[in-house]
Amino acid sequence: MAEALRRALNLGSSAESEEYTTEAGPPLLLLGGPGSGKTALLFTAALEAAGEGRGPVLFLTRRPLQSLPRGRGAALDPLRLQKIRFQYPPSTHELLQLLCSAHEARGPAPSLLLLDGLEEYLVGDWGPQEVAYLAALLLDTAAHFSHQIGPGQGCGLIVALQIQEQGDSGDALQLSLLQRYFPAQCWLQVDAQGPGQHCLRACLDPGGQGPRAEWWVAFRPDGEMTVTPWPAQAGNPSSDKGSSSEGQP
Repeated sequence: MAEALRRALNLGSSAESEEYTTEAGPPLLLLGGPGSGKTALLFTAALEAAGEGRGPVLFLTRRPLQSLPRGRGAALDPLRLQKIRFQYPPSTHELLQLLCSAHEARGPAPSLLLLDGLEEYLVGDWGPQEVAYLAALLLDTAAHFSHQIGPGQGCGLIVALQIQEQGDSGDALQLSLLQRYFPAQCWLQVDAQGPGQHCLRACLDPGGQGPRAEWWVAFRPDGEMTVTPWPAQAGNPSSDKGSSSEGQP
């Protein structure tokens, strides 16, 4: 997998690499429309982080995943799956309570904090102050976990937000505000559909910490995820070139 995308998603280095770093990347906002692969990439990041030999992974989502990832080998290692702690706060109030109580939680601190479906918690009459409070609380929780883990490692943070092509002014204001707290962003767009294969275009803006970059991300029927640079492989998104990470929810 391309190194910049791997680091942005806190995927570490590929299994074939002789060196890898455990330092967490910057907090990342994962953006895309319905069916753009946000949950699939979050779960891939969870599986990779769970296999790095560090702390557990905390995966927050409003409802359980509909299916376990498909894949081979390490992606289906029960020890990896056991290290992913799923929690399902059903409302914004429960999510805020969970984050506030994280400072009192016992046990090893998570090496990666994931939140899927942020838009499901930004409902009702939420204004800019409430959105800013939730964003700041997510960053503060990840910073607290990083302090527990110790220097040189830290806790990564990835938050997935569903966006609409024609959102209202309120949605645009929420997104603009969230981008202030999450300057690093990865935009996902369904770019092509092959036989039994889901293809995405991923555009990474690291928020001033490096150059922008784009990739093809393809999920195959066996669950394998392949990433190839855009547009070098644009004519052949199913190419075997590049690194791969197994597992798809």
